[in-house]
Amino acid sequence: MRQFIMKHKNFIKIAAFLCIFLFLLQTVTYIIRTNGLVKDRFTGFYGEKNNTLDVVMIGSSPVFPCFAGAKMYGSHGFTAYPLSSNMQRPMAALSLVKETEKTQHPKLYLFELKQFTANEEDMADNMAYTRGVTDNMKYSWNRIDAINRAVPEVGERYTYYFDIFKYHSNWKTMVLPSQIACWRYERLEPLKGFEFKADYYPMEQLDCSQVTDMKPIEADYEGYLRELLQYLQDHDMQALFTVAPYVYESADKQRNYNYMQRIVESYGYQFLNLNDYTEEMGFDYATDFYDKGVHTNAIGAEKVTDFLGAYLDQHYDLPDHRLSSTAQQSLDQRQLEQAEKDHENYKSWDQAYERWSQQMEESRAGLQEKIAAGAYLDQKAQD
Repeated sequence: MRQFIMKHKNFIKIAAFLCIFLFLLQTVTYIIRTNGLVKDRFTGFYGEKNNTLDVVMIGSSPVFPCFAGAKMYGSHGFTAYPLSSNMQRPMAALSLVKETEKTQHPKLYLFELKQFTANEEDMADNMAYTRGVTDNMKYSWNRIDAINRAVPEVGERYTYYFDIFKYHSNWKTMVLPSQIACWRYERLEPLKGFEFKADYYPMEQLDCSQVTDMKPIEADYEGYLRELLQYLQDHDMQALFTVAPYVYESADKQRNYNYMQRIVESYGYQFLNLNDYTEEMGFDYATDFYDKGVHTNAIGAEKVTDFLGAYLDQHYDLPDHRLSSTAQQSLDQRQLEQAEKDHENYKSWDQAYERWSQQMEESRAGLQEKIAAGAYLDQKAQD
């Protein structure tokens, strides 16, 4: 062994230097990636203990201000986490499933499909829509594959592979405790990825209840959808495809969803357009949106989450991790001790639900005051 080391001394030094350099490069990159809600959501996902997520929710910006995983846990006991980003490109869905499977094996994937009705040219032209996913993934071969799928120009890919080229000017953030804590890109998110929206904007929904014909989505998007469905089917994964409540720009949106519903159901999966159930959930288009009918505010999110949580609990075999649940109250002493031991993995969810409940009360009170005063969001200021 000693002779081998002496003979290959220089090679070993070079290999050791490269390993140390790459480790430091990765660590520094994770720290200086721009801090914000999307980063918090992804580091929160990576921070969850292995095999503790029952539902992973993938999609664009309608997901994280609409589906409150902490609320679902408090009401039903299963864990649901949003792995979503702003204007998430449809091709990213499969990459995020593969990323999820590295540490989690959820009993259900939930895909929100609004972005499948977008225009690919517009999305591809804005690199932020790609980087929202790739710049928030850990370094891996799957990340490289996600970049290769999303960035056709080979010469442009290096700034995605090594995103420190983009974020090197953020070096001042390296002294922030919250950023230092991301050195492994793992840090629990207190609200489990949910984002409160505490303003409202009055809207009216376009009545598309009689629209039953179909309009194809873009050919590339249909290809991504079918590729995703085939992968889920081949790997025997459960999935639900849904659309969060929002105001349609035209009846063509309903035709797009009719088209996607036929595709989804042809692969044996369920399609749930929540716009068809707004009356059941008591959703009010005049008060429950944060902006111009795209994202729900806190009151709207609570209504949608109540409905969706009950739907998931009824239609899928999801566990109840709460110690106070009726099922666990009937356990004998030995079983209860085991349940308490298992519950150690879910204490952060108890805390998240408590935090969500407190912030929900504050947001509800604030929203009710604004609604009573007619003080809706200044959309021009937002634009």
